Amino acid sequence: ELGWISKVYVNRPAVVRHAEQIKKWKTVKGNWQAAWLLKAVTCIDLTTLSGDDTPSNVQRLCFKAKHPIREDLLKALDMHDKGITVGAVCVYPARVSDAVNTLKAAGCNIPVASVAAGFPSGQTPLESKLTEIRLAVEYGAREIDIVISRCLVLTGQWEGLYEEIRLCRAACGEAHMKTILATGELGSLANVYKASMIAMMAGSDFIKTSTGKEVENATFPVGIVMMRAIKEYYWQTGYKVGFKPAGGIRTAKEAITWLMLVKEELGVEWLTPELFRLGASSLLGDIEQQIFYHVTGSYALQHELAMA
Repeated sequence: ELGWISKVYVNRPAVVRHAEQIKKWKTVKGNWQAAWLLKAVTCIDLTTLSGDDTPSNVQRLCFKAKHPIREDLLKALDMHDKGITVGAVCVYPARVSDAVNTLKAAGCNIPVASVAAGFPSGQTPLESKLTEIRLAVEYGAREIDIVISRCLVLTGQWEGLYEEIRLCRAACGEAHMKTILATGELGSLANVYKASMIAMMAGSDFIKTSTGKEVENATFPVGIVMMRAIKEYYWQTGYKVGFKPAGGIRTAKEAITWLMLVKEELGVEWLTPELFRLGASSLLGDIEQQIFYHVTGSYALQHELAMA
C-alpha cells in the first residue's frame, strides 16, 4: 500500500525535542527499579557477533542466558522460582548449531536467533541472502534477524524493498523474522518511517533499529518514529509488530528508559519478550551489577559476577 507512505512527513525538530525530554526522565528507585531491571533481562537478546566467536564462548553465553542473574540475588528478591532467563541468544549462522546444542543439553527452551541476509552490510546478492536464511533455520534458529538493503531505501525503490523482505519472510518459514533497518544509514527520519511500514507490510514480526555495526545505532528519535509506525500499522491492520532497539545500549538506566518509552508509545501489552527485545552484548553485566547493589548495598568486585 504505497499510499500509506507517499505523503509521509516527519517533524524532526519535534521528534528531537521529545527525545531530549526522554533523557531527562527520572529513573525508578528501590524495588521498582529491581522489577524493571528483571523485566529488561527477560527481553534481552544476549548477543555475540564477533569474528573470533568459538564454540566455547557461545557455550558460555548460553549458560549466562539460562542464568542471567546470580541465584542468591534472585532469592533475596524472592524471584528465584520465576524462571527468569533472557529472551534469546543471538549468534552468526555458523554458530547456531553450537548454541542450539548447548541450550538443549541444558534443558532450556530459550530460542536461538541468527543474523542473516548479508549481515551487517546487506551488500550480497538476494540469492545468497535467502540461502543463508534457509541454512540458519535448518541449523535450528527459531528467530532470524535479517538486514535490509539500504540502497533500496536511499533510491526510493519501495516495491523492491517490499519484495526482498517478503522473500526473506518466506525463507524463514516458521521462524520469527526481525527486520533490521540500519536506521543510521537511511538518511532521514521520513525514510525510517517508510522503511518501517514497508517491513511490516512484507510480514516482519519485529522491526529493529540497527546492526550494532553502524556509526549511529539505537537512538531515541528513531525509536520514537519506529514506534509511531508500529502504532499506525496496528490501527490500520489490528496486527501487533514487535520492536527491538539494538546497538550501544550498555547501561541499566538506558534499558529502563527504553522500557518506559515503549510503555508510553505502545502500551504495557508491548512489554513482553514476544513484542519487545533489547539487542545487547554487555548490557546484562551492568543490570546484574545494579541488582547486586540493590540487594547488598555495595557494588560487586570483578570476580563476583560471571562474565555476561
